[in-house]
Amino acid sequence: MFQEFSDQACPEQGRVRLPLLREELQEQGLSGFIVPRADEYGGENLAPYAERLSWLTGFTGSAGTSVILKTKAAVFIDGRYTLQVRDQVDTELLTPISVPQSSVSKWLEANLSSGDVIGFDPWLHGSRDVARLQDVCEKAGAELKACETNPIDAIWTNQPERPKAPIVPHPMSLAGQTAEEKLNKISKQLQGKADATFITQGDSIAWLLNIRGSDVPRAPLPLAFAIVTAASKAILLIDPSKLTAETRAHLPDSVTIEPLDNLPTIISNLAASVKSWMLDDQLVPFAVKTIIEATGAEVVIGPDLCLKPKSAKNKAELAGMRTAHLRDGIAMCNFLAWLDTMAPTDSLDEIAAASALEHFRSASGCLKDISFETISGAGPNGAIVHYRVSEASNRKFDQNSLYLVDSGGQYPDGTTDITRTIAIGTPDTEMKDRFTRVLKGMIAVSMARFPKGANGAQLDTLARMPLWQAGLDYAHGTGHGVGSYLCVHEGPQRISKAGAVPLETGNILSNEPGYYKTGAWGIRIENLLAVTEPETIKDGEDAMHAFETLTLCPIDHRLVDARLLTQSELDWFNDYHERVFAELSGDLDEKTRAWLAEATKPLHKS
Repeated sequence: MFQEFSDQACPEQGRVRLPLLREELQEQGLSGFIVPRADEYGGENLAPYAERLSWLTGFTGSAGTSVILKTKAAVFIDGRYTLQVRDQVDTELLTPISVPQSSVSKWLEANLSSGDVIGFDPWLHGSRDVARLQDVCEKAGAELKACETNPIDAIWTNQPERPKAPIVPHPMSLAGQTAEEKLNKISKQLQGKADATFITQGDSIAWLLNIRGSDVPRAPLPLAFAIVTAASKAILLIDPSKLTAETRAHLPDSVTIEPLDNLPTIISNLAASVKSWMLDDQLVPFAVKTIIEATGAEVVIGPDLCLKPKSAKNKAELAGMRTAHLRDGIAMCNFLAWLDTMAPTDSLDEIAAASALEHFRSASGCLKDISFETISGAGPNGAIVHYRVSEASNRKFDQNSLYLVDSGGQYPDGTTDITRTIAIGTPDTEMKDRFTRVLKGMIAVSMARFPKGANGAQLDTLARMPLWQAGLDYAHGTGHGVGSYLCVHEGPQRISKAGAVPLETGNILSNEPGYYKTGAWGIRIENLLAVTEPETIKDGEDAMHAFETLTLCPIDHRLVDARLLTQSELDWFNDYHERVFAELSGDLDEKTRAWLAEATKPLHKS
């Protein structure tokens, strides 16, 4: 269970593997190939066999794409990975390009020649992406070609096998709604729009059928496809060996089990009754759309219908998340108390700290897995937004510096995600100023009231304003959705400049503004929030949503310049710490309880 820090990805591998790939491209009559970090299921968490981008380039981030041409190659990343990518790839062979400043399409426009044939794996791209690539190629006089065999698979001699982890039931006490009720809800949404829909994402299928799996790291997901019809019937396409007798009995009678290899035959057999399909053009593989269109059926573009109901947690799911966060808060307090004891010894490093944190979580007896690879960044490594410690990068803690730890757990009743930035030794004036500005933004979101229909983009500015006032910013979103014992990153809700989806009651989001001083240190503070039912404010006219803070863990008051806080911000800070002590102290030993009392003592303006 415990996290392993060996990381096979390294810059040198590109020098060996890029020439092998180019040889294979020539064999297949291709001038280039597009390598997204993706699998056929459209999820962020990939099984080892699907980590093609990492295997080829060395880049281990959770999002990215590489394009390989005969004499040029590039890797495209977002603002979270601008530092990491340069550490992990050979930049003489692969040019790092930041999105949205540029894009795959813009780079291809500048580098394609007439007559080029650019390959892609039709199982790894949605139809929207393929249409965009097709347009770019046509304008350049090039051809976009679907590959029957992924060229990387052809040269990856020891590629891992597809996972065969068992699928287990997710109990009604935690799900709060039966699979039959969920299927009926999805079918009702389909009626009048399409005869069936095709679902690819593991968390959608897990939520819909009240099942969980372990096919991918750090998330309890099955790798499968599902077809849901407007008549409330479903087909689960999965390796049948994964289904125990208990799980088969748990599934509704309206669900039929079929092997994944039967997909073309099943779609063909449905042609008589299914004349139209709703497909999410970002998630459903282009290969599936091609199979459906070959039957003569109409394709209606629409979202994965599970996304919005899955994101609006019901009472049972919210109760489970509260319990999971209470348990996680105890683990975090034990860890932070240990950290304060160890930090002055000059013996602590990033791997040791991350390993200790996982042991404290495991001590609950309920931990199924960590929810993502722990970001354990000491000093300058904390400035790498999605830093992933390895034996090569492992850094000892320096005195009078900062330590950033972003981590989470997967428990049967909930998923957690928390970031704390800790003072190691004595923080300087700049550290405290930046930390307090990040804190002010985090508090602003925590205290927000907003009407029905408000979206994450409208709230994102609240988190950034204290930094903007000092000419500062951060290159990532303020918050992502979080699942209920599902994915730690869940859509469609988010708090970001591009967060256009209205927030709804029961949505769970992270609240994690930050500031990063390259080469020195990073700061991020993160709690998880649940959107509450709208209520009318005294003397107000319109009902307003608010946020319930789920995360229970002290925020390092040694880094706070209380003079920069307004009275309402200071009140929030002290009230939060009073709640943290009240809810956690009874489950801590005497020594850790004393540490927590000190860590949560009221802060006053000096």
